[in-house]
Amino acid sequence: MTTVLCVPQWQGSASEQAPRLMTGAHRAAALIPADAVVTVPVLETGGEKAAGIRAFDVLVENQRLIREALAGIDGPVITVGGECSVDIAPIAAARERYGDALTVLYIDAHPDVYSVDTLPSGAFHAMVVRALLGDGPPGLTPAEPLTPRQIIIGGERANIPVEHEYLARRGLRRHGVDDLERVLDGLTGPVYVHVDLDVLEPADFGATCYPEPDGVRAERLFDLVSRVDGVVGAAVTECAPAGGLTEGEADVIRRLGAALAR
Repeated sequence: MTTVLCVPQWQGSASEQAPRLMTGAHRAAALIPADAVVTVPVLETGGEKAAGIRAFDVLVENQRLIREALAGIDGPVITVGGECSVDIAPIAAARERYGDALTVLYIDAHPDVYSVDTLPSGAFHAMVVRALLGDGPPGLTPAEPLTPRQIIIGGERANIPVEHEYLARRGLRRHGVDDLERVLDGLTGPVYVHVDLDVLEPADFGATCYPEPDGVRAERLFDLVSRVDGVVGAAVTECAPAGGLTEGEADVIRRLGAALAR
């Protein structure tokens, strides 16, 4: 039994369009095939900046609410955001269950390894991978961090020097758009698949807050995800439509969800 966990959280983003992520989460969750949909009653208001993190108090409370929702679900979960930090609690739960055997395949145009010292806005959705490695603020960092060998980043093309320096220093495996399929080299389950929709070519899916040109074409992403063995959890994040999704964008989410829920 597959459950879609809808988390309409927007506060971890610094984009002026971030509130659109609430609507985007609900619309995306309704498109993904599942046996049940559970919506987390996250806070909708902004919060205070603390510890260098925008809306820190709200994000801490929302993580508690996500953990509480997860505790009541049996079987595979596809988390639908909202911004990328909705994935902290689900990945932490997978880490607790599968231990060092877990691999997180992080498919995203951005590697999300900023810190409070390198990102003045304090947008936590750009710090998610760093937090998963234990290098984040107390209250938003898992009790059992992942090791660098447990994370593979795919489709990244933002090319921010400070982030690439961190990736190199921690020894994270990273593949861009040109060599994306190499993320599958030696990849075996259990695997948690994170997909930020901004990894896609904007012509295929433009309803994101931070679109990056020259992205992964939708058909290629569907094929890649369908070839990942041993998927034990997944996420689809950063859907931020200005109004309704186009039929093409809705089809992207349906087909991506079907590939993840197989």
